[in-house]
Amino acid sequence: MKKAVFYTNQFFGQIGGEEHAGVPPFVKEGCIGPANLFNETLEGEIAATIVCGDNYYAENMDEVREFICGEVEKLKPDLFIAGPAFNAGRFGVACGDICAAVEERFAIPAVTGMNEENPGKDMYKAKTCIVEVGRSAAGMKKAAAAMTRVANKLLRGEALGLPSEDGYFPRGIRVNIFSEKTGAERAVDMLLAKLGGMPYQTEIPLPEYQPVTPAPGVIDLKSAKVALLTSGGIVPAGNPDRLPAATAKFYKMYSIKDLDSLKSGDFTSVHAGYDPVYVNEDPNRLAPLDLLRNLEKAGEIGELYEYLTTTTGNSTSVADATRMGREIAKSLKESGISAAILTSS
Repeated sequence: MKKAVFYTNQFFGQIGGEEHAGVPPFVKEGCIGPANLFNETLEGEIAATIVCGDNYYAENMDEVREFICGEVEKLKPDLFIAGPAFNAGRFGVACGDICAAVEERFAIPAVTGMNEENPGKDMYKAKTCIVEVGRSAAGMKKAAAAMTRVANKLLRGEALGLPSEDGYFPRGIRVNIFSEKTGAERAVDMLLAKLGGMPYQTEIPLPEYQPVTPAPGVIDLKSAKVALLTSGGIVPAGNPDRLPAATAKFYKMYSIKDLDSLKSGDFTSVHAGYDPVYVNEDPNRLAPLDLLRNLEKAGEIGELYEYLTTTTGNSTSVADATRMGREIAKSLKESGISAAILTSS
């Protein structure tokens, strides 16, 4: 019988919730949590379940990747399954990362599941098979069924059909398909269907981006009230508000009213998407309070806003980023801000 290895996080691994997100990876024989649901219809057997806390994976990706790959090397499975992560960003990034690593290192198929809005989808869809699932664990049974259908095909060594047929996100791979009509004829058919209000499907879907109208320039900086923002995860030492290292769903505003610069040791970066060594040596490298304060004293800008606005942009979903952006913009407008400088990692 063919066998698989299953990966999940602390929540679905039945360890606990967010308070246990720092749990290091461990492996147990057999099925834990959702692995039992997959095992019911999988054309093979889940030999082991690997569990790791979302925060631990995000903050120690290289270490966790090596641990899991070491277990895969010992177990020698025919398939690797992770998730489903639904719309959980940290979990999605972990699932995508380890599936891509297992496929690359061991040349065995891997499958995971994510919602359309999960940031891990765009990061890893070209590297591994990601089945489209719902937003939350309420759809676990449906998600497991969709993922298992794909997993069984992979176990049988069958080639997957088109993304629309097998329910996974397009991986950017173009394949040749024989058609009775030429490309010109198909294009005209699609155009006529579109003009006639009939359903049609493009053969080359283009990415869709929401247009953003840029704000007008500031006419007089010398009378402007300027705000400093960063998505690089700068927080007071100790991270008192527990800003996440990735997939942040909130932002914080910290007073810089009496500060001429951000001192090393007083401020630090909790961002898990870049090496923070140089930023922690001098936080002004990322959030240049020192330069802006000098400009304020020299009269080049009218006034520096008394709060630093900070969050972590690492793997944050488009929906959460959009919501936070609107909230921050509303707050800044109400405070009379004329211009904002947003730095990133």
